[in-house]
Amino acid sequence: MEKGKSARKAVEISLKKLDLNADRNFKSSRLIPSLHSSSILLFSSAFFLLNFDAKLRIEKTKPPSLVSLCLGVIGRHLEEIIEDLSEIAVNFPADIKIPLAAIARRRKLLNDDVIVSLADSSWEILDLSGSDVSNFGLAKVAEMCKSLRAVDISQCKKITANGVSELVRHCHSLETMRCGGCPSSESTARRCLGILKPKLNDVEGDSWEELDTMEIGHGAQSLRWLVWPKIDQDSLEMLSAECPRIIVNPKPSLFGFKGTEVPREAFPDVALDDPIVEDIDPKTWSICRLMPKAMSPSLSSANELSIAEKFRLAFVERDTRLAPKRAKNARQHQRRAEREWMMTSTRAKALALASKATKSLHGRS
Repeated sequence: MEKGKSARKAVEISLKKLDLNADRNFKSSRLIPSLHSSSILLFSSAFFLLNFDAKLRIEKTKPPSLVSLCLGVIGRHLEEIIEDLSEIAVNFPADIKIPLAAIARRRKLLNDDVIVSLADSSWEILDLSGSDVSNFGLAKVAEMCKSLRAVDISQCKKITANGVSELVRHCHSLETMRCGGCPSSESTARRCLGILKPKLNDVEGDSWEELDTMEIGHGAQSLRWLVWPKIDQDSLEMLSAECPRIIVNPKPSLFGFKGTEVPREAFPDVALDDPIVEDIDPKTWSICRLMPKAMSPSLSSANELSIAEKFRLAFVERDTRLAPKRAKNARQHQRRAEREWMMTSTRAKALALASKATKSLHGRS
């Protein structure tokens, strides 16, 4: 009986403790629910940042691919194969041709011959900025690459409105175009406004947004983004009034532009072909230039000889020092020639013997 009473008391005591703990837990959970949720949010944010940082470290330490290494080697020696590039590039796939074009542009080697040799029908972007490509090269590439949707012709001094007209005529999927950047390119951009502005077959529509591509007869049918950083006010007002479908210099935003996401190609802060060469070593297109050291005014003197005069004096000194040796070599060459002549000519031998006989007779007398 005593054992049963003691067991019953132990159970009652444990139940009371359980009730007290439950009540305490209930009060604490009712008092600080916000603290619990904020802790979860803080923990999840920290976990996300740690994962993001780990991914960045993995990407930074990721070694370049074998293809990128090979492209780097070819790019560093591009001058040596550029004359035969039209024959070599025939067997290159499209994902090899476009990085070579980007490297050639960065090495200031991109011209009509290079871009026509590398052009591929699968290209969707074309970056010619700062190159020597002319209207001929642009027209050829536009005829071959009709799926282009983004083109950069900024700072191209040899491209005029005629080249842009060929680009618009062949590439009906063109959405983004970059221009300007130098006086000639700025002038080309102003002359191209009439080319870029769409002409309508049906003028009875209510708005530009309701038009289909088939209703646009001429001009840039699909052009939506125009990157022209130094556009003049008159050109901007004309584009805004006559072709509002073309957005000039769009600003980056989380919500896009009027519900439309702005493509990366429409932002001028990065080169159009940067994603193509992001895995290639930048040393491929960097050119080492030795900067001349500035001479201190205290070390320079008004009476100091010029470099040309120093070279002239050094040449005169060397010529004077080698003059006796040159004379000796000339005498040896003359004696050797005389010996060879005597060995090959009978008359020379007779004259030599007669001369010796004459000398001997005069010596006896």
